[in-house]
Amino acid sequence: MKWKKIGNILILDKNNNYNYNNLKQIAQKHHVKTIIKINKIHGNKRQPQIQILYGEDTQTIHKENKCLFKLDLSQVMWSKGNTNERLRIAQLVKDNETIIDMFAGIGYFSIPIAVHANPQKIHSIEINPNSYKYLKENIKLNKINNINPILGDCKEITPHYKADRIIMGYIKTTHHYLKTAINSLNKNGTIHYHETAPEKLIPTRPLNRIKKSTNRKFKILNIQKIKKYSPGIYHIVIDAQFD
Repeated sequence: MKWKKIGNILILDKNNNYNYNNLKQIAQKHHVKTIIKINKIHGNKRQPQIQILYGEDTQTIHKENKCLFKLDLSQVMWSKGNTNERLRIAQLVKDNETIIDMFAGIGYFSIPIAVHANPQKIHSIEINPNSYKYLKENIKLNKINNINPILGDCKEITPHYKADRIIMGYIKTTHHYLKTAINSLNKNGTIHYHETAPEKLIPTRPLNRIKKSTNRKFKILNIQKIKKYSPGIYHIVIDAQFD
């Protein structure tokens, strides 16, 4: 049985069939209150379509890397495969940096950065009102005072700020936001650019997309495969520093 546990909710793999007669025993074994399947994630607001198999309550508090994340899995997504990446980015942040977290969600990157690093300010931009609500709750839950939560489209909001580091932790149409991000980046600033790419196009396609988005000179600090997204397709992140 393939599964992942978020807080006290168990998510079963949507591509497998299960014997639903023993769901209560499965819930007891894994110490969870609810069991669900996520059928799909919709649009740029990343809204999940779920099926509740056991229990009723889809809100939980998930603990990861000494951070607390409150969320409702019927309203917002959670990618357990990004656990190491969230901590890696936090460990790269230098003291007193100003950060823009585009596609901030419930604080996937913003919260670990605030907990594990010492940035001056994190501008966390999220378009989904449900995710934004939990972003604000998670700021309070983790007793953080240097995150500025902003509800809206990061393409419209990002140009109002300048940053030393910009997180682009979305993978569907992130390349359409590259120009916006680079224009808001301070000299010698770093962008963490996420996308999905066929293995044979790594790193060619993401690098070409960066080049087409700016005349600024840049150097690649790191190219990393985060996880396999689908057969032959990888979720990758490129760390690029711009002059």
